Amino acid sequence: MSLREILEKIVKDGMPVLLSANNKDWEASALLDNLSEPMLKRQAYLQPGLYIAEISDSGYLGQVLYKVKPKHSL
Repeated sequence: MSLREILEKIVKDGMPVLLSANNKDWEASALLDNLSEPMLKRQAYLQPGLYIAEISDSGYLGQVLYKVKPKHSL
């Protein structure tokens, strides 16, 4: 599954989460609008409630791209 497919699923399902990296939080829709095409095409794995990690060419989990955080309503 590509990072684009994961982000689209988060948006479509209305998951109340933020994605965090480098001390910044984003909504999935903002990442879809702003990430480069090569980044969106990366193979990735969503561990619900925990993280999105890249998948290496050999099929192993690589670095964590985004931590999944609950989005709190105000």
